[in-house]
Parts: sequence; C-alpha cells; structure tokens
Amino acid sequence: MVDRKTNRVITLEEYIIQAQNKFPGATGELSQLLRDIGLAAKIISREVNKAGITNILGEDGTTNVHGESVKKLDLFADKQLISALNRSEITCMVISEENDGIVELDNDGGKYIVYLDPLDGSSNIDVNVSIGSIFSIYMRKNSETEQLSEDDALQSGLKQVAAGYVLYGSSTLMAYTTGLGVSVFTLDPSIGEFILSDDDVKIPDHGTIYSVNEGSYHSWDEGLKKYVKYCQVEDPESSRPYKARYIGSMVADVHRTLITGGIFIYPNSSQYPNGKLRLMYECNPLSFLIEQAGGMAIDGEGRILEIEPDSIHQRTPIFIGSKQNVLKVKEFLEEYNHQAINA
Repeated sequence: MVDRKTNRVITLEEYIIQAQNKFPGATGELSQLLRDIGLAAKIISREVNKAGITNILGEDGTTNVHGESVKKLDLFADKQLISALNRSEITCMVISEENDGIVELDNDGGKYIVYLDPLDGSSNIDVNVSIGSIFSIYMRKNSETEQLSEDDALQSGLKQVAAGYVLYGSSTLMAYTTGLGVSVFTLDPSIGEFILSDDDVKIPDHGTIYSVNEGSYHSWDEGLKKYVKYCQVEDPESSRPYKARYIGSMVADVHRTLITGGIFIYPNSSQYPNGKLRLMYECNPLSFLIEQAGGMAIDGEGRILEIEPDSIHQRTPIFIGSKQNVLKVKEFLEEYNHQAINA
C-alpha cells in the first residue's frame, strides 16, 4: 500500500513503529517481537520457495507430541521462529506444536509467551500446496521473579495481546492483529521486505463458500450433516448452492475465508470427539484475527476465545468465518443436538 502523503510504500517495520507511536509510553517490546517473527518468516519463506531444489523435502523420521510424522521443513520453521524469539530477549517461553512441553528461552525475565504452529498444513509440503505459520502472543501471568511453569501459558484466547499468521503461497503474506483490526503485508522478494497491502481487512458478513473435509462426513454429528446438505441445496435467494473449497491447510483455508467470506469447519467426530485442531496455537490466534475482522468463531456452542484451557496442547472443534454463516451452522447444531437429547 502506498502512503498517500509521501507517495511511497509502507514496510512492516515502518507500520509497526507508526502504530507504536500512537500510544504514549509504549515500550516497543511487542513491536520488536512482531518484527522478529517477520524476520523468521522471511527465512522460512526462502526455504519453502526452494524446497524442491534442496534436501529439505520429506519426513524427518520422527513424530511430534501428537504422534504425527514430522517433516524436515517443520523442524526448520520451528528452529527459526524459536531462535528469532530467543534473540529478542523479551520472550520467556515458547509453546510449539513440535515440542512436548514448554520451551524456556534464555531470558527468563521476559514478559511475553508465544504459542507457535511453525508450519501449518505440513502434509501439503511435498506437493507444493500453500502452507503457513501461526503465532499467538500472551503476557506471562506470574511475576517475572517466579519460576516459569505451564500455568503461565494457560490463558483464554481473550488474553492474547497479538496474533497472526504467515501464508506461503503464490506470494508470502503476513496478517496480524493487536486487537485494533487486521493488517496484511505481502513480502516483496526484490527488496526482502513485507509491504503493507491492507491495514483494515474486513471479512464479508456472509459468504458462499464452505470449507470442510467431507471425507469424514460419516463420523459427524447429525446437525453438521444437515448443515452441509443445506449448503448444497439450490436456493437463489440465499445464493445456494454454496461452493465447496478445502485445501487441508488451516492457514490457507482461513485466509481465503477472511478475504472472500464463508465458513471453515473442523468439527468433532467419532474419530476426534474433542476435535483435532489445537486450541492454543491454531484456533485461538485465528479466532482472534477473524473476530477483529468482523467475523465469528465458535466450538459448536460457545465462543472459542472464551474457552479456559487446561492443557497447552488441548484440542477443540471450530466453526469460523463470516458471522451469518457461523450463526446458521450454530442453528443446525443446536436444533439437532436438542432433538437428540429429547429423543
């Protein structure tokens, strides 16, 4: 985006500094943290873009805490993000999908805790489909003089001070919020900088795309089955049938939903009764961002951001996107759950 006053582009670093200057007394630490994440994202983007010509494709041969096969790029992204946060000396702890417990950084007096999904959608890496990184930032709960523990990190999504994602696709972009709307930046590889694309992204109030893995249809609750059938029924007044789009990378699916409207769904099922996606480093940050853009995110009953976590790797169902779409699926879930209870 071009600054109309100066007729020049605005970089991520400039934008962060300008935003910081609007708040007298701001220390600049959160701004530094966001810049560090941006730097790590550039390094990850570079490796993703040349993955086919370097020895970084394929599996590492290990599994993570969730029992999932770890890709080489998973570990690379994890290392780069943690290293960048460690250098800043303002982050005391990182919780990552690739690590079992908390990762204490060198600066145990730091005030920030960062949750990471270093490379979301890693099953798509080897087939050159869009993937991404997700981050969520909290203030530590306990005094900086107390020993760090997992309890510091167990906070509801309402306590996030910033969150966002980086999407490695046809271009690399970074979207984030600090609770004052959503800003999006696109990486210009010719100068190695993230350039402001939009500083006030708004999700459409209604969309005509639904995104869900319909291969798991047989394992869903009845309410969700009925909703998907509703999406497929022809009704010109409500712009149905809707289009089905599913990439299999939450960042990519949610980014499309943010831009074009609609809904992304990853429900509970007979295989995953508590859902599969992780609350703290997938659902909370993306829910915070979508809400800041005017959308909505629920677990089928209540607001995602209001869930009080009991585990750093806790799972949850999620229904996220345009407000009207989420409210409609909530109607179906409530109606058929009520019928099941009274049957």
